[in-house]
Amino acid sequence: MKTILLIEDDTILRETTAEILELENYKVVTAANGKRGLEQARIMLPDLIICDIMMPELDGYDVFKLLSEEEKTKKIPFIFMSARTEIKDIRKGMDLGADDYLTKPVEEELLLSAIESRLAKAVLLNEALNIKETLEKPKGLYDNINDLDDLKNYFCDFGMSKVYKKGAIIYKEQENSNNVHLVYKGKIKGVKIDEFGKELIININKDDDFFGFSAIFNDARNYESAIAMEKVEIMVVPKSTVLDILKNNYKLSLEIFQLISENLTEVKDQLLQMAYGSMRRKTAKTILKFAEKMRHKPSDNINISRRDLAGVAGIATESLIRTLTDLKKEGLIEIEGRNIRIIDIEKLEAIY
Repeated sequence: MKTILLIEDDTILRETTAEILELENYKVVTAANGKRGLEQARIMLPDLIICDIMMPELDGYDVFKLLSEEEKTKKIPFIFMSARTEIKDIRKGMDLGADDYLTKPVEEELLLSAIESRLAKAVLLNEALNIKETLEKPKGLYDNINDLDDLKNYFCDFGMSKVYKKGAIIYKEQENSNNVHLVYKGKIKGVKIDEFGKELIININKDDDFFGFSAIFNDARNYESAIAMEKVEIMVVPKSTVLDILKNNYKLSLEIFQLISENLTEVKDQLLQMAYGSMRRKTAKTILKFAEKMRHKPSDNINISRRDLAGVAGIATESLIRTLTDLKKEGLIEIEGRNIRIIDIEKLEAIY
C-alpha cells in the first residue's frame, strides 16, 4: 500500500481529500501546516506528497525547497494543490521542480490521475538508474523507444505535467520553441492571427496527440499559438531530449516527419478551402472535420463554440451562424445551444 502525506491547513478540505484517497486504498497521513508536514516527511518518507501553498508557519514553496535539499527526501514525488490559479504561481511551482500543480477545487478524477501517474513515474525512475531529475533521460532507455506509441509512453512517464485552464495560452506564435508537447487530457487549438487580427484555427489536438513538432529544430520558432479549448493537462519534454531520441532511430524519425507532413498538408488544404470554397462548403467541411478530429460518431453531439467553428472555416462568425441556420432548416444538422449534431452525413459531405 502506497503512503501519501497530505499537507493542508483547511480542515474540511484535508479530511475530505484524505477520505477520497483512503477509499482508493492509499494510506494517508495528514499535517495541518507546513512545519508539521516537513517533520512528517523526514520521519516517514512517504511515497508521494500533496501540499498546499498558502499555510501558516511554513508555506508550501519552502516545504518543497527544504525537502529538495535533503538526499533522503528529494526524490519523493511532490504535487502542489493550491487555490492560486495565476499562471505565474503555477510556473513558480513547476520551476521549483515539483512534479505537478493542481488548482483548487480539484476534480476527484484529475487528482487520482495525477497521483497514479506520479507514483508510476517514480517506480520507473527508481528501476532505471537512480535518476536525479525527472526530466533527465536514463541511460539506455532510449533503446526502448521504437515508434510513436513508445515516444508517447516516454512523455507520460518522464515528461513534466502541466495543467492549463480554458483559454490559457500554452505558447505563442513566433516565440522560440524549447519543448515538444503531448495532450494527456483535453483539447488544444493551434491558431494563427492574420494581418487584420482575425484568429484562424489551423489544427485541433486532443488526447494522445503531439503538438509543437513544427518547431523542433534548433533556433526554430513556433509556427502557431497553442490555446487550451477546455481545462487540459499536457506532458512536456525538452526538444533537445526529443532530438537525442531521434538521432539514432531512423524509423521513429520517419514517423515524426510523416506526422509533420500530414499536419502541413492539412493546413494547406484548409487554406485552399478558405481561398476557394463557398460559405456552405466551408461550413459543412468544418463540421465534418471537427467530428473526425474529436472522434465522434455522426449521431453524437459536437460541443464547439461558433467562434471556433468560424475560425477553422475562415469566415465571419455572423456568416457561419446564418449558414448553420440554413443547414438546420434543410434537415442536415440539429442545433441546441453549443451542440451540433449531424443528421444527414451524406448530404453534408455532398456539399463539397
